Amino acid sequence: MQPQLEQSLSDGVATVVISNPAKRNAMTSAMWQALPALLDTLAGDPDVGALVLTGAGDTFCAGADISTLREPGDDPRALAVRAEDALAAFPKPTLAAVRGHCVGGGSQLAAACDLRFAEEGALFGVTPAKLGIVYPASATRRLTALVGPATTKYLLFSGELIDSARALRTGLVDEVLPAGDLEKRVAEFTRVLVSRSLLTQAAAKEFADGRTGRDAHWAAQERGCGDTAEGIAAFLERRSPRFTWHPQP
Repeated sequence: MQPQLEQSLSDGVATVVISNPAKRNAMTSAMWQALPALLDTLAGDPDVGALVLTGAGDTFCAGADISTLREPGDDPRALAVRAEDALAAFPKPTLAAVRGHCVGGGSQLAAACDLRFAEEGALFGVTPAKLGIVYPASATRRLTALVGPATTKYLLFSGELIDSARALRTGLVDEVLPAGDLEKRVAEFTRVLVSRSLLTQAAAKEFADGRTGRDAHWAAQERGCGDTAEGIAAFLERRSPRFTWHPQP
């Protein structure tokens, strides 16, 4: 099977699967290059309310496919940064569902998601020190925002792997599920996400990520759509709301 990014859509949730089983779902240069365009297509699809990123089989992603680092063409590290930035900028909620190894570029992608759910037994690591590679500044800052300077230095200085319990304790993951429960929990939680106001989520994502100067923009968006009135009416009528706001292309 050729390394590829597989996608599907069900009940408002887009799922992107990193598939390169022969190499623990390592990302090839072509896969890094394909991810931003795929995300752009999904971002513009009004049927997509949330996105799940996961790996094929029993592992998430073992990082970059080292064999492609010497191939001619674009710098794979620059491709990885573009993919990471595109994932971080996705305008709807994103969740990494992690089994097995989440290492190097895999951790880079997981950290670029809004949330990370992991199965017990998952292993996390950031390993450029094993190759003499400078980890990208954007990825380092994003990791530091999640786990703090000390844990970032531990991971980057050593290249050692940490287990799911430590990942949860340090803030690298948000939930850890028993073996066999990850898929069910992700499905339950994403159903909640797509039932909520995308207006609220999109604004909260920008604010939480530190973007400034957009208060007036979001106030205008709130005034110009019917989500608030619909939410209040649904609450008073004891029914599920039917939110309609979507980001403009």
